[in-house]
Amino acid sequence: MELFNGLIIKKLEKYHDDRGWLCEVYREDEIKNIISKKGNSEFDTYKPVMTYVSVTNPGIVRGPHEHKFQSDCFVFTGPGNFSLCLWDNRKDSETYGIYIEMKVGEINPMCIIVPPGIVHGYKCISDIPAWSINLPDKLYKGPDKTEEVDEIRWEQVENSPFKIN
Repeated sequence: MELFNGLIIKKLEKYHDDRGWLCEVYREDEIKNIISKKGNSEFDTYKPVMTYVSVTNPGIVRGPHEHKFQSDCFVFTGPGNFSLCLWDNRKDSETYGIYIEMKVGEINPMCIIVPPGIVHGYKCISDIPAWSINLPDKLYKGPDKTEEVDEIRWEQVENSPFKIN
């Protein structure tokens, strides 16, 4: 599914058995098929280069922020749930200025690839801490953590037009 130009949203399936569940999160072949069908040339070279897990406590907001060069590949499968907020802040985009909010996590497992210029953030809306995984295509602070961080931290900007309640 694509709501903004370049934004990729993939509904995830959990395959349950007596041991628990398994979920295929990222498959290069699926992403390439989505890219070719949508003409998302900006993702022709998308490849995760690092992975991190984040746990967010109930009621806590992370972001909103955006990247100039980095794409984020977020995985929301639970435990816990988020309200994910996205704003297209790319002035040359057909969907510039559009805002969407989605409930994701245990109640709605998703893999979402957010390209540069889309402001994003989320709030834990469950009574338990919520887990997310991110597979960005750029290293945090570059190789050996020697570069500037590629972020515009809108939550630190007074009178920011991007707010998560």
